[in-house]
Amino acid sequence: MVDKSGGFAPLKIPLFRDRWIASTISSVGTWMQDTAGTWLMTSLTTSPLLIALMQTAASLPVLLLGLLAGATADIFDRRKLLIFWQAWMLASVGVLAVLTFVGYISPWALLAFTFLLNIGSAMNNPAWQAIVPELVPRELIPDTVSLNAASNNLARAVGPALGGLMVAGFQRVYTGAGSVFALNAVSFAGVIWVLVNWKRIPLFKSALPSERIAGSIRSGLRYVRYAPDLQSSLVRAFIYTFFISAIWSLLAVVAKRDLKQGPLGYGILNGSLGLGAVIAATTLHRIRQRFSADQILAASTLYNVVVLLVLAFVRSPSILIATLILSGAAWTSTMSTINVSVQLAVPAWVQARALGTYMTTFQGGMAFGAILWGYIAEHTSTTIALTTAACGLLITFPFARRFHILQGPLPDHTPYQWKHPAPQLALDTEPTDGPVRISVEYCVPIENYAEFTSAIHQLRGVRLRDGAIRWGIYRDAIDPTHLNETFVMESWLDYLRSRERITAADEAIRARVRALHQHEDPPKTTYQIYAREVANPIPSGSPASAVETKP
Repeated sequence: MVDKSGGFAPLKIPLFRDRWIASTISSVGTWMQDTAGTWLMTSLTTSPLLIALMQTAASLPVLLLGLLAGATADIFDRRKLLIFWQAWMLASVGVLAVLTFVGYISPWALLAFTFLLNIGSAMNNPAWQAIVPELVPRELIPDTVSLNAASNNLARAVGPALGGLMVAGFQRVYTGAGSVFALNAVSFAGVIWVLVNWKRIPLFKSALPSERIAGSIRSGLRYVRYAPDLQSSLVRAFIYTFFISAIWSLLAVVAKRDLKQGPLGYGILNGSLGLGAVIAATTLHRIRQRFSADQILAASTLYNVVVLLVLAFVRSPSILIATLILSGAAWTSTMSTINVSVQLAVPAWVQARALGTYMTTFQGGMAFGAILWGYIAEHTSTTIALTTAACGLLITFPFARRFHILQGPLPDHTPYQWKHPAPQLALDTEPTDGPVRISVEYCVPIENYAEFTSAIHQLRGVRLRDGAIRWGIYRDAIDPTHLNETFVMESWLDYLRSRERITAADEAIRARVRALHQHEDPPKTTYQIYAREVANPIPSGSPASAVETKP
């Protein structure tokens, strides 16, 4: 049994520990690159908008590709995908390093290669986070997410300062930045080595043919649409990152223009955020035991209103460093809590797509926010931009608080083991034929009607999340005790997939509905495939287009 004390138990698992160490080293390189790249941009241009667009170039790929990344991670082998995208990032940074060394770099070229690097990051991240349940037991996921946050933020604490130091250590900015880019390229090699040696055992493996990418994206979006708990996490993530992006996107401008600091000074300010994030990540295990998720998010939000105002008006580096340390702690507390809520809210079959949607939302807030705050800063001042972000975060706080996360007992996402096989169709059809209408007939006494309708509308969410494109419940106008549930799938194959997706929590809802059916026979279910017009009509006596079985 795994020791769960202290929040460090996941590190006792060798596979996770190796992944964690390699990831930490790679993250140090990434944050060194972030600082060096942003400072290189300040040397290439004086435009606050172009400088802020470095944040957009880092965030926009996730906004554009998050859903695609989640879909591919749920369809293809995650280990092979991760190896490919780590190699992509290595190559992108390697080319950027060469161009920077020889001085053949411009603001737009720097933005382009930053964008290419973050295409790899965007496609990598959903699969990277979705493998967490494959590495540790489910009960250790909150501590694992915190340790992953600690890894990233430990890198954030030392990476910016190291990046700034390396840039400052050379006479030419190009040489210093190019050296940082080259080191970052090498850092991806360690992660690739760990992945190559990983003998992966997937948690969920469908016996059915894989979904196509477009269908996988649709089913992921459909799940999000009918998953209120997941929607709450996404709303909280977008609102928070949209306004907090002002800190990340304008910190370099504040350091250079307002504080008159060089690359090392900027690296220290950026590293202060990382130091606070490390402190929070290593103490979140205890914080979660004392405070609810909503309380953690509320405290972090209100504190960052103060941080934005301090950045806007205070010009003392020591005060800013202390303020940013706590801001980093608030950032990690918020994003780690929301990340945990996403991972625990969804079953294995859709986990990468849910994480892809979360990262799209997260980085969408960062990308759009960076554009807005950079635009305001360029046409007015950083003070006005930061003050506007603070006011916006405070004004939207009452609205955001309405979306609760991690409340009540967690749903049981263990796959339900069906006690009978899928129905065998009498028609000679292809699995992709459809649409398919499933009809379930219930007999419910009048006195149980209110309870039944409450339960069946809970089942509606299950049907729609698992693949139904339409759903309805109808009461017989002649015999009020007779009710008919119908739902439509795009194809017979989609219906078979929906059976695989039923979890223990879903089955508990279905069982509650069936318990209210009162008849000597179980609810009667029919499966009907859309009857398309054909050139040669089916001879009389051939099988009908509806099959009746027990559900």
